[in-house]
Amino acid sequence: MVHPFPLGMHTHEVKTDSATLHVRSCGGGPAVVMLHGFGDTGDMWAPLVEALMATHTVIVPDLRGMGLSSHPSDGYDKKAQGKDVARVLDRLGIETTDLVTHDIGNMVGYALAAQYPARVTRWVAMDAPLPGIGPWDEILKNPLLWHFNFRGPDMERLVQGRERIYLDRFWNELSADPKTIDEETRQHYAALYARPGAMHSAFEQFAAFSRDALDNQALAAKGKLAMPVLAIGGEKSFGTAQADVLRFVASDVTGQVIADSGHWLMEEQPAATVAAIAAFLEKPLLDRRP
Repeated sequence: MVHPFPLGMHTHEVKTDSATLHVRSCGGGPAVVMLHGFGDTGDMWAPLVEALMATHTVIVPDLRGMGLSSHPSDGYDKKAQGKDVARVLDRLGIETTDLVTHDIGNMVGYALAAQYPARVTRWVAMDAPLPGIGPWDEILKNPLLWHFNFRGPDMERLVQGRERIYLDRFWNELSADPKTIDEETRQHYAALYARPGAMHSAFEQFAAFSRDALDNQALAAKGKLAMPVLAIGGEKSFGTAQADVLRFVASDVTGQVIADSGHWLMEEQPAATVAAIAAFLEKPLLDRRP
């Protein structure tokens, strides 16, 4: 099931350069921003919010074009979306934050951390590559990732009214056990992705990968991220390769693999995933001043 957010969540509609992001927040203490990916929305983070809200200020946006955020015609490159998240922090009066990301959220998270390194204190990145980084060209050859290039008016016509069929493919093929993505969860997200403009915007997230690859290579050339990074891979998905990818862009990377999980870590193994994230965020930060 899709866990409801705990009581006490506040909602904000935050205007950025060309979008309006739907944002949820709660709690108090050090900030942590959670960024979802395709097939999910910010709703995926409810169990983690519940675990952290007593000790953290939790911020959960829907990325532009996804969930309850607006569907602008452009701005789906991840550098622009990293700036979206920075505007959310500005609006909420937050200078620095921990970062937890999954899937396309990883790509937005890297763009945020690379453009505003002083604002990200720690980063948890889960089960997805970074365009243009490390083995990206080999990853593109994986037949499971054909959807990276599935877009355009005809493809949108094929999917319109059949969003559930399209999304079932991701949940079934990219999970360790499709039964862990239950019927209620599938109905919930299929309804959100059937909203007007939602699937077009989702396809635009993938269409931007070529630009993202060039942007990421330019950002990486400026130097590696210094903040601690936890790279989590699902045992039946990215596994240890998640840490290998992150080491191309960050100098302090710890890898962790969640057993009996595919790509959908928060849905397939929520308890183990929440425990891994919480343990990492609870570690004291070393003083990194020269």
